[in-house]
Amino acid sequence: RILIVDDQVLIRESLHAFLSMQPGYSIVGEASNGQEALQQTRALKPDIVLMDVRMPVMDGVEATRRLREAGLGCKIIMLTTFDDDEYVFEALRNGAVGYLLKDSPAEKLFEAVRTAVRGESFLQPSIASKVVAEFARLAAHQASQPVQVLAEPLSSRELDILRLLATGASNREIASRLYLAEGTVKNHVTNILGKMNVEDRTQAALKARECGLV
Repeated sequence: RILIVDDQVLIRESLHAFLSMQPGYSIVGEASNGQEALQQTRALKPDIVLMDVRMPVMDGVEATRRLREAGLGCKIIMLTTFDDDEYVFEALRNGAVGYLLKDSPAEKLFEAVRTAVRGESFLQPSIASKVVAEFARLAAHQASQPVQVLAEPLSSRELDILRLLATGASNREIASRLYLAEGTVKNHVTNILGKMNVEDRTQAALKARECGLV
């Protein structure tokens, strides 16, 4: 059960005629914008929504987000002429399971639909390469950033002290390494223990490792 969403009548009619010829495919409706897509999806309960990106009233990315939040259970494949990074990542973040360009061969469209029905994701190679590159960028960024899961985050100075504390360094040694007064380090350590909700330096070191702070 497929719903076709595109603001161009010719595209909708072409897809309708084309997909209707395939065994097992039933075109249950059409929509010309994201708002209509929401209404039609609620009324017709399609398994697959072929969603254009740029449309009047409500674009495909916003419609995808709202469909996901509504929990209607349909699988959304973005079918568009645009492969801009912003559209790709926003569509996938908002719940699309596939992203296909309109100049793709017919078999790619059929494959995307079959893949979505199985509950899997489909990305054509040019789109997949963008996603892989973005994941690599995010992984590198996250690896360079501490993962703080504390009610109150630690300051950069407190993180520096915590990292040294986790190696077993004393307040005096930390003070020497960071060119701070020993009393200042002691105050920071007290604040660190409070923010981490632990009683001593050992517990702080253990929790820091669990949280990815060191």
